[in-house]
Amino acid sequence: MPKVRAGKRPRREGGEGRATGILFNTGAGQHILKNPLVVNSIIEKAALRRTDVILEVGPGTGNLTVKMLEKVKKVIACEIDPRLVGELQKRVQGTCLANKLEIKVGDVLKTELPFFDACVANLPYQISSPFVFKLLLHRPFFRCAILMFQREFALRLVAKPGTKLYCRLSINTQLLARVDHLMKVGKNNFRPPPKVESSVVRIEPKNPPPPINFQEWDGLVRIAFVRKNKTLSAAFKSSAVEQLLDHNYRIHCSLHNTEIPENFKIAEKIQTVLKNTGYSDKRARSMDIDDFIRYFFFLFVPFFLSCFRFYLYLYLYSTD
Repeated sequence: MPKVRAGKRPRREGGEGRATGILFNTGAGQHILKNPLVVNSIIEKAALRRTDVILEVGPGTGNLTVKMLEKVKKVIACEIDPRLVGELQKRVQGTCLANKLEIKVGDVLKTELPFFDACVANLPYQISSPFVFKLLLHRPFFRCAILMFQREFALRLVAKPGTKLYCRLSINTQLLARVDHLMKVGKNNFRPPPKVESSVVRIEPKNPPPPINFQEWDGLVRIAFVRKNKTLSAAFKSSAVEQLLDHNYRIHCSLHNTEIPENFKIAEKIQTVLKNTGYSDKRARSMDIDDFIRYFFFLFVPFFLSCFRFYLYLYLYSTD
């Protein structure tokens, strides 16, 4: 008879995991940072202060948490897995650190963030992008964030115009913050090891932020980066984009009692504006922050965005 292979069992790991029988859920991004040298380096780069309140997302078994508790006023740890919440509580139970730890159980993306001075975390990689923008749009401002990401994601955050990894994520993050790649972290520094290499990034929000409505900005950047190697002229020739802009331009004219000529064609209007402003032949892959700001303010804010942000984003985000 042919041998029947047993299905793979969840990995039972060493250290705290071996002592308590924890089965880490790698599908949920549970890769515990085990190397104390890396932990210490992250804390050093965070430049923590005694008066700081620190936000940590995905504390796991608390290797980073405990070290931070020794240096700051308070750590607010957000953890979705009740088993790991229990492990974290056990590590500080009966110690002087217990009163400095607050644990919030649940999905951090669905939770209102508390006040904090800095964010230090080995993030579950699946939530990297939404969490970064949740963080950057958080008020009041925090001082900085020191975050562990998948290497490629980290490199996209800091990518410059004209490079292969430069994308919508790059331009949106760099609009709102100063971003620096701090160090590489190999997969063997985690338990269980992930399939990818990692990097630590420092994110410092710009304060004050640029006077730009981020939703409107992201909508136009999204159009430009749908095919980042195409010219803006080609990007705006999409029939879906033209139909949307035509609909909302007519709403704009109606609200402002502006008469629309009978032979009006939105495609011609778009191309005329692009040509007259010198953006017709520009490509998103090589446009820097200043280019996009001029593109945003001088090109489409007066023309389209004064009245139809909700219509635009309803369409754009429903087709993401």
